Amino acid sequence: MSKSVVVAAPRGYCAGVDRAVVTVEKALDLYGPPVYVRKQIVHNKHVVETLEERGAIFVEEIDEVPEGATVVFSAHGVSPAVHAEASERQLKTIDATCPLVTKVHNEAKRFAADGRQILLIGHAGHEEVEGTMGEAPDRTILVEHPDDVANVEVDDPSQLAWLSQTTLSVDETWETVTKLREKFPLLMNPPSDDICYATQNRQSAVKQIAKGSDLVIVVGSSNSSNSVRLVEVALEAGAKASYRVDNAGEIDPAWLEGVEKVGVTSGASVPDVLVEGVLDYLTERGYPAAVEERLTEENLTFALPPELRKDLKKRG
Repeated sequence: MSKSVVVAAPRGYCAGVDRAVVTVEKALDLYGPPVYVRKQIVHNKHVVETLEERGAIFVEEIDEVPEGATVVFSAHGVSPAVHAEASERQLKTIDATCPLVTKVHNEAKRFAADGRQILLIGHAGHEEVEGTMGEAPDRTILVEHPDDVANVEVDDPSQLAWLSQTTLSVDETWETVTKLREKFPLLMNPPSDDICYATQNRQSAVKQIAKGSDLVIVVGSSNSSNSVRLVEVALEAGAKASYRVDNAGEIDPAWLEGVEKVGVTSGASVPDVLVEGVLDYLTERGYPAAVEERLTEENLTFALPPELRKDLKKRG
């Protein structure tokens, strides 16, 4: 039996996640702990625990932050109501919202200002969806799944536009859009695709390695939408089995029984050290060193939030 391990690329950190994590690290260096963060800065347990060790305090809502303290908004974005509450409490805010999420917020504002109703494709309860819906709550209808389209009712079918959460399955989103368009032929598209480049690249890369794999291991946390999607995409692309783990400690040895070809990838909020741990685990169990299959290069970077850049500059 000839065993092999293929690791997908691109995988792991995207530009928006990298910017958000560095924002909290730099804020801790600059202002000293504690620095408060509303919600998880990115959806990864390891990242959150590492920042907590350095003095970050993660809270669910703004009212848990002492008046006048520093608070960072997570990469997933917040609604205008959260900004307003932070201002009332005289908090120093640093907005680490991913610029690609901000783009969706701006599209929502523009469509609402033009009098359009917005059909937002996404998952109920996800922070990104809550933030985007908060831009135009009276004009936004959430569509979670292609099967939900049949029940969507709108005010005026000629004044409609769609947007999406940035971390969805590309294929499923297009299935939903196709069904929406069949029902509402005058549906307007966003100016550019909302699903972020990193989500699309990681899904395309896992498709490439999944085809011949007996098992695909996806490293990522359970609340990471894009990591959960990678498991679904791997199975749809032909992997015989696929599981998500936070780290190598969560691998069930039974998954490897009779398995020759293993594929490994990770979600966009996962540091590569966790992937290395999975590859080491496989090596210890008789698998050869991993071969990387690279689909494309990613060179995008985002500047740090302006509030933080200004203070860093002052500090010299």
